[in-house]
Amino acid sequence: MKGEEQRPREESRRIVCLRKRDEKEWPACWASQKPSPALQKEDRMIHFPSTLWKISPNANHTTVGFLFSGALGAREVDDMAWWKAWVEQEGVSVKGSPHFNPDPDAETLYKAMKGIGTNEQAIIDVLTKRSNAQRQQIAKSFKAQFGKDLIETLKSELSGKFERLIIALMYPPYRYEAKELYDAMKGIGTKEGVIIEILASRTKNQLQEIMKAYEEDYGSNLEEDIKADTSGYLERILVCLLQGSRDDLSGYVDPGLALQDAQDLYAAGEKICGTDEMKFITILCTRSATHLLRVFEEYEKIANKSIEDSIKSETHGSLEEAMLTVVKCTRNLHSYFAERLYFAMKGAGTLDGTLIRNIVSRSEIDLNLIKNQFKKMYGKTLSSMIMEDTSGDYKNALLNLVGSDL
Repeated sequence: MKGEEQRPREESRRIVCLRKRDEKEWPACWASQKPSPALQKEDRMIHFPSTLWKISPNANHTTVGFLFSGALGAREVDDMAWWKAWVEQEGVSVKGSPHFNPDPDAETLYKAMKGIGTNEQAIIDVLTKRSNAQRQQIAKSFKAQFGKDLIETLKSELSGKFERLIIALMYPPYRYEAKELYDAMKGIGTKEGVIIEILASRTKNQLQEIMKAYEEDYGSNLEEDIKADTSGYLERILVCLLQGSRDDLSGYVDPGLALQDAQDLYAAGEKICGTDEMKFITILCTRSATHLLRVFEEYEKIANKSIEDSIKSETHGSLEEAMLTVVKCTRNLHSYFAERLYFAMKGAGTLDGTLIRNIVSRSEIDLNLIKNQFKKMYGKTLSSMIMEDTSGDYKNALLNLVGSDL
């Protein structure tokens, strides 16, 4: 009887330890974690963590968070901020300097670029080992001490892919993503893949900040620019994604609505001659991740094929890419970014823009988790592929940002 009383406490500790890379690490984690009171409230939680582990030992943190949301009430979820904080810290590959002082860093950079020649390694050592917030302070100190703009000075001293990477590090996150979107649409032609990647993988709050930064920096409305630069169903899905209507932190899924959505998708594609693209767009762009996962399950039962296979047979081009990206981000966001990084380096040549953007933008969010998924999917580490595919200062800077692969 005593053992049964202790089980909820032990299970609640296990849930915070289950994502450790090696089970040998569990004992130390187990001993250090305080079980959440929320996990001890009702018997319904006793078997939840072990069930989760059996169902999905490779579940990503987003999935685990959704499962928590479904198992607990809204108030109980609020008590679990420790889980969110722990996940966020584990995912970050660039954590900055614990004893940070911007003034000596600014001086180091000034000396690295003063006179004839440039000390690229000194620039790498400073900028790749500081958080973005710390880099912004270094830029302010640089201007205060030496009367120069740090980004402009870096541009004058560096070149090529290395310059592109270092300049990307100097932009505040939302301004950087706004710049990537602006660059994807300026001039002749449009880089639809860049727009799809950013809009399909960001949260509503992130998209709102990007739109704000875009308007501040370029004096233009992001939605209007997308409408002006794209057309047809691609334009519609991009505008829908920009609204960020897929966010739903409750994790609640209505089984009846999920079944209806699956039936509607089948009726809009496989069941008819032609395709009702707007039905696909509406469901994919306005339903939460947890809801869509249930829809995909129900769809496969009805159609006897995956939603991905149906999208491939019913659509093509950039619209197909956009829909598949939504599905990939829904199933596993870390797998999606791992795939983007892999194909940026696979084969002849390197898609440096994709490589730089995804490493820089995820380095302070979840790059470590993406690295883990990369190794599972491709049987090699992200670092090893970077070493094979890049060179010189560019390679060294990328490796510093990625960090060690375990």
